[in-house]
Amino acid sequence: MSAISHHNHSWRFWFVSFLCALILIYLLRDILLPFVAGIVVAYFLDPLCDCLENAGLSRTFATVIVTLFFLSVFLLGLAFILPVFFQQIIKFINILPSFIDVVYQKIDGLRENFSGGFDPDSLIGLKSSLNTGLSSAGRWVTGVVGNVVKGSLALLNLLSLIFITPVVTFYLLRDWDRIVARVDGWLPRAHRATIHSLAREVDDTLAGFIRGQGTVCLILGGFYALGLTLAGLNFGLVIGFVAGILSFIPYVGAVIGLLLSVGLALFQFDHFGSVAIVAVVFFAGQFLEGNILTPKLVGERIGLHPVWVIFGLLAGASLFGFVGVLLAVPAAAVIGVGVRFALNRYMTSTYYTGPSDEK
Repeated sequence: MSAISHHNHSWRFWFVSFLCALILIYLLRDILLPFVAGIVVAYFLDPLCDCLENAGLSRTFATVIVTLFFLSVFLLGLAFILPVFFQQIIKFINILPSFIDVVYQKIDGLRENFSGGFDPDSLIGLKSSLNTGLSSAGRWVTGVVGNVVKGSLALLNLLSLIFITPVVTFYLLRDWDRIVARVDGWLPRAHRATIHSLAREVDDTLAGFIRGQGTVCLILGGFYALGLTLAGLNFGLVIGFVAGILSFIPYVGAVIGLLLSVGLALFQFDHFGSVAIVAVVFFAGQFLEGNILTPKLVGERIGLHPVWVIFGLLAGASLFGFVGVLLAVPAAAVIGVGVRFALNRYMTSTYYTGPSDEK
């Protein structure tokens, strides 16, 4: 009876601790962004520090080198890409009404050219549906951007990202092994081996997704942006990078980027050869991702179903804003590992197998 009581007490302790952590994150969500971003960057860069440390450098010196390298690449990227990026976004917003008008004209042209083969009422309905869809999409995008700017990228948070995140990243990278060792010392001794096993599984999942998939997204974003720009597509830089970032969600980035780029190509070019080149860029990117990048950088370590990732991102954004987006994948990985562990325990328990017939 005492063992059962102790077991119930442990479950209550962990449930209350988890609930308190959620409440604390919710209450502090407006100031957590630079710290969560620092944790994500530190986790991403920790293998580089380990490599330099194994080569004979001290942990502090290795952390300085890796942090400075990351900041240099990040700031140079912002200096060269950000002005062009925002310029293309502004131009895209300005031509969006004209783009929609051209789409309507093409639909009218289809109705006139194929009036004998298609029901005119159906084409009118298609135009009406497109109008409704574009309006809804515009309201959704405006709402998302407004929420991000209002809730997470206000001036104070933007400044904190610039000045606080590098500091947090540096100290976390320097003390990463000591932090892990300290947390390990807090684990309950009776369940230490099980927690280590689950933690390794979570780490493999996160390493495959955040480090591996994140690197794939950066490479794909650069590939799409360069390919579309060389193809002569207006706003190719913006569409390429957005498609690369959204590739964090399997197939979503490629589909959205393909639809946007081909739609703009039809609007911009008069001949279908250029439109085909734009489409080939995305098909080549998918071939590169599926046959080279993902097998080499990610492998089979992800263990996260795309639907689960999408749900986690939407739930995190809805509950905690941009902080929730950063926490969504780690939380999804932890929950996924926990569910698989609980399911395995259930499958080996008498709840599943039933009581034994042996006496």
